[in-house]
Amino acid sequence: MTTKGHVYVIDDDEAMRDSLSFLLDSAGYGVALFDNAQSFLDALPGLAFGCIVSDIRMPGLDGIELLKLLKDQNSPFPILMMTGHGDVPLAVEAMKLGAVDFLEKPFEDDRLTAMIETAIRQAEPAAKSEAVAQDIAARVASLSPRERQVMEGLVAGLSNKLIAREYDISPRTIEVYRANVMTKMQANSLSELVRMAMRAGMLKD
Repeated sequence: MTTKGHVYVIDDDEAMRDSLSFLLDSAGYGVALFDNAQSFLDALPGLAFGCIVSDIRMPGLDGIELLKLLKDQNSPFPILMMTGHGDVPLAVEAMKLGAVDFLEKPFEDDRLTAMIETAIRQAEPAAKSEAVAQDIAARVASLSPRERQVMEGLVAGLSNKLIAREYDISPRTIEVYRANVMTKMQANSLSELVRMAMRAGMLKD
């Protein structure tokens, strides 16, 4: 079990991958290695949140193109770019595209691990928040059309009676739907349900 988090290393240089794997593994990270950006993108949907450490110059998809693609996907993964000597203009472009930082090779091991630790710590709340929003959206999607109507009524502040009148069904039936909504949404109280509806964008101002 890794305590510190996951790191995804993307570099076409095998020696570099091996040395980073050894370094990060000894520092307590879970490490996955990729020899090109495309194989990383293919694996991405199944990967746990973590920090990407990518070389900027690679055959095929380079680091800059990888950044653009991840930005388009609104990926919460922080990215550190490794650059060769004299690649500062590229590194600056990478920062503009959302890279957290860049390191010029060769670099100090401690500097890399410190940067990864900071990157994960800063990006984690947003990633968790994104995961929570997706989780809530999935719960909303599991409601039947009628349950969704009842949830919308509840978060709009309507009483069971008013919701029953609006949909021409008995208040008793509304109570059953209401219980289903609370169970499916995993909400322990009406206020929690309202908070979830806000996160899911169901509350109109």
